[in-house]
Amino acid sequence: MKRTTILYITFLFFFIKSNAQCAMCRAVLESEETKSVAEGINDGIVYLMAIPYVLVGGIIFVIYKKFRT
Repeated sequence: MKRTTILYITFLFFFIKSNAQCAMCRAVLESEETKSVAEGINDGIVYLMAIPYVLVGGIIFVIYKKFRT
């Protein structure tokens, strides 16, 4: 139980830190005149959102293949 509580608190701190970074990205985008910086940051956000889904999908696929055989 103690280990789970520590894990939840750790995830909470990482979430708070990531929220702060999103606000910084928004401030940079609002202050920039060029669109190339905004496009680069938007691409980065898409990559950051997609990678966890790809990793989880890959893990589930490997587990499925392992138990299927």
